[in-house]
Amino acid sequence: MRRPTRDRIRALAAAVALTAGVTAGSVLTAAQDSTPATGPQSEFFVQEDFEEQLRLRDVAPEGPADEPWAQALEPEFVDTSEYAKEGPYKICFSNAGVNNPWRVVGWTTMQAEADLHPEIAELVHIDAEGSDEKQIADIQDLLGQDCSLLIVSPNTTAALTPAVEQACAELPVIVFDRGVNTDCPVTFIKPIGGYAFGADAAEFLVDNVPATGNILALRILPGVDVLETRWSAAKAIFDESNINVVGVEFTEGDVANTKSIVTDYINRFGSIDGVWMDAGATSVGAIEAFEDLGLEVPPITGEDQQDFLRKWKDDGLTAVAPTYPTYQWRTPIIAALDILQGREVPKEWTLPQPLITNENLDQYLQENMPPLHYALCGCENMPDFPARWGGEGS
Repeated sequence: MRRPTRDRIRALAAAVALTAGVTAGSVLTAAQDSTPATGPQSEFFVQEDFEEQLRLRDVAPEGPADEPWAQALEPEFVDTSEYAKEGPYKICFSNAGVNNPWRVVGWTTMQAEADLHPEIAELVHIDAEGSDEKQIADIQDLLGQDCSLLIVSPNTTAALTPAVEQACAELPVIVFDRGVNTDCPVTFIKPIGGYAFGADAAEFLVDNVPATGNILALRILPGVDVLETRWSAAKAIFDESNINVVGVEFTEGDVANTKSIVTDYINRFGSIDGVWMDAGATSVGAIEAFEDLGLEVPPITGEDQQDFLRKWKDDGLTAVAPTYPTYQWRTPIIAALDILQGREVPKEWTLPQPLITNENLDQYLQENMPPLHYALCGCENMPDFPARWGGEGS
């Protein structure tokens, strides 16, 4: 897999700035009269973050070699002694939702991690069901429940920022998975991030789709930082290539909707030469759209869910799977105990973010796991695996 040099990264970022008509270092929004075919750049796009995440893809992590959920990339530690207290602890978790397979695997993994620590007396979980309004109310409710610490996985970035800031004034807060526009949490836990994910997928298509080929970009929903940055990184790379992006569509994470969109674009343009996706849960649906029309599946990107990996292997697809590992759901529990016991934690806890390619595909295939299980759960050696995650055997 080709990795861009730092000069190449800077050139990409500069091109995005030129398209948007703004200076380096600012948040970019493209002017309508200079907007390329891919549309305006996201307001979430920040050049330095784009460059930094692409650089971090090649940085070796610090920490236990066989525990990527406990590793960190270039960590800068902060003192947490002010939060130290005697256990047992009541850990409270405001979750954006358990509304897709990735989040189901993650939540199962978090519970399994909590079960490993007898000093945790209670893990209180409230599911926001994908609603900003409900999650804001959930956080306010949790602030009255004598929590030792609050973990938040925000539904969307801007809407949840005030609620997180309110919580920070009352107790230690950990934010993970999706970010907020404040640095008040004790730590923010995430893999490298959306820019790296989106760039991995876009670079693969640029390398594997003929020049001027038609690319269809499929997104889930707007307004979530990690999803916005996935697309904004891909957009920057596509805009600097000869690739023809014929559409950018939101699927809402629905398989039937995904198939319908892909079928419509095939019928409209005659051929689609590659499919870029900002998440993989509906990638098999996209593949089936081509198969239903009797067409060869073009280069496609997905994620580490088993149905996609199996389809890739069995059919010999040209594919790649960027990942946003579900093992990150273990890390907030580990961080919570570190904080409550006064140990240092990284201010921004950046986890490694592996890329699945044809060369390492076999190591992520898990025959005994269900189709929508995500391979990078880091849960294989946890009690009750695989049954707790819906798998078979022991």
